[in-house]
Amino acid sequence: MILAVDPGSHKCGLAVVDRRGAILEKMVVPTVELLNTVCVIINKHPVSVLVVGDRTNGKIIGEKLKTFGLPVEMIDESGSSLEGRRRYLKEHSRGLMRLIPIGLRFPKEAYDDYVAVILAERFLKKISRS
Repeated sequence: MILAVDPGSHKCGLAVVDRRGAILEKMVVPTVELLNTVCVIINKHPVSVLVVGDRTNGKIIGEKLKTFGLPVEMIDESGSSLEGRRRYLKEHSRGLMRLIPIGLRFPKEAYDDYVAVILAERFLKKISRS
């Protein structure tokens, strides 16, 4: 089981993904609540690795997550926010909004959890090549 974290200065995206890529849980939490939330998730799911995006706050958050005693893997975050935004908008398009190009639409809420899912998928792709 993978717990992926899209780290940010004010909020973080979290996603619990199994080794087949199935999403079990995802959420956006304030950065100040990250460690408590990770603790709850680790007690709820058999997490074996923590995957952290390597950009904003990534190194700092990665170091803090090491206190849980699980392996922490940094993953390239390049383009993940744009990809997460696209995925969010595709899943939340209804009615006439589907006719407006994705590049012209704006998310109504934070989509950092979608970015965390993408980071987990990148990690799975990386380990499948090894």
